[in-house]
Amino acid sequence: MERLQKVIANSGYCSRRKAEDLISAGKVKVNGTVISELGFKVDGNDQIMVNNEILSREEKEYIILNKPRGVVTTTRDDKNRKTVLDLIKTNKRLYPVGRLDYDTTGALLLTNDGELTNLLIHPRNKVDKVYIAKVRGFFDKESSLKMSRGVIIDGVKTAKCFVKLKKFDKKSNSSLVEVVIHEGRNHQVKKMFNAVGFDVLKLKREMFAFLDVNGLKSGEYRYLSIKEVKQLYGLVK
Repeated sequence: MERLQKVIANSGYCSRRKAEDLISAGKVKVNGTVISELGFKVDGNDQIMVNNEILSREEKEYIILNKPRGVVTTTRDDKNRKTVLDLIKTNKRLYPVGRLDYDTTGALLLTNDGELTNLLIHPRNKVDKVYIAKVRGFFDKESSLKMSRGVIIDGVKTAKCFVKLKKFDKKSNSSLVEVVIHEGRNHQVKKMFNAVGFDVLKLKREMFAFLDVNGLKSGEYRYLSIKEVKQLYGLVK
């Protein structure tokens, strides 16, 4: 027996938090009866309906995508821009785990496993994201220390993180900087650089947890192995 909101999230229909909202709003039925109790438990024989549609319990899929620039990290876009789901051939209802900006490239995990998604994006689990940023100017040691200790963005101080200058190109007057964070706030890396006086010219997420996009061209993806999925669960449980 499992909690109803967990089963809905695991089906890939929505996040667990959204499932709880749907239950509280009386939008969920179990065997024809409206359920509004968040602690309600179901088993594999129960019929669950969400918004009067029978919930299908899909087989789980886990994909790592090398996100290109100019693609939005949403399931649909009201401006008709290309989304990350347009790059993937599947009949499953997948969702991105966190977001990458429109012009940010690199490692993006997509899945219909709502439970794992919630665990990976929850701040308490401190899942590392590794970025390489190209910034204008020489990224000095003082700026590196400020960023690593935390800076104020949107009125809140960021958590301590790892920051390292990888390379300075005198000809283009630009620096390559590695940043490792475990938060996932809106436009966080760009805002962190802005807070210490640097503009980000390019940004790529090199790794999500231990997953990278080595061997994947821009726009390409691959399915995770069972071992990799178990490793992800091992990070957050």
